Amino acid sequence: MKDTIYTIPVTDAFKSADECPFCYIKRKLEQDAISFILGSAYMEDDIRMTTDEVGFCSDHFKKMYDYGNRLGNALILHTHFIKLQKELKEKVEAFNPTKASMFAKLKRPKTVDDTTGNVVSNWAKEKTHSCYICDSYNKNFTRYIGTFFYLIESNEEFRALFKESKGFCLPHFGEIMALADTQLNDKYKPEFYATLFELMQENFKRIEEDLSWFIDKYDYRNKDADWKTSKDAIPRAMQKLGSIYVQDPPFKEK
Repeated sequence: MKDTIYTIPVTDAFKSADECPFCYIKRKLEQDAISFILGSAYMEDDIRMTTDEVGFCSDHFKKMYDYGNRLGNALILHTHFIKLQKELKEKVEAFNPTKASMFAKLKRPKTVDDTTGNVVSNWAKEKTHSCYICDSYNKNFTRYIGTFFYLIESNEEFRALFKESKGFCLPHFGEIMALADTQLNDKYKPEFYATLFELMQENFKRIEEDLSWFIDKYDYRNKDADWKTSKDAIPRAMQKLGSIYVQDPPFKEK
């Protein structure tokens, strides 16, 4: 199979024997984004303007801290705080509490998400739900899903590679299903869906059986029995359900 620059990451992921090739791609994109922002990029004005505006999610704050480069983290956080202080001042000055109606008092929200909010609460919610790193790898990740469908249509060797894979994690399976009807030519849909559904069912069953044997190994009667393929059943099962590598050590600056 002849690869190009844009197909190599996809074919490499499918050759990796990972529980989900798209988890493999996502992890690489995420690590590249962290390395980029905490490399020399944080010194570039246009990048800092974007990070000051968008900020980072709590998950990526942790990963940025784990990565190292304390000075880079401090500089990014410092100018972000300057931007937030300016915005907070504007929102506070625009805030005007409203009187709750009798109906509103009786119809109390079950969760905070049920409320419409106000200029201050909506601003705070927006600032805690945007992330420079998420935006960066999500943009590239969508392109790789498109490449996956392109290879399914155009490359017989890749279709064979797909059939030999371990399927996908549940979140990425859902994304593939959401996009396949519009991105895949009708000619390839019957074989694609048949293969995809078989892969998902076979590999869910494989992990369930590994978990079952992992549990059975704690029975004293099986203490000398072989673990077979069950030793890492827990992290593989968690990845299959949650698109997460729980066994990964923190990604650190080299």
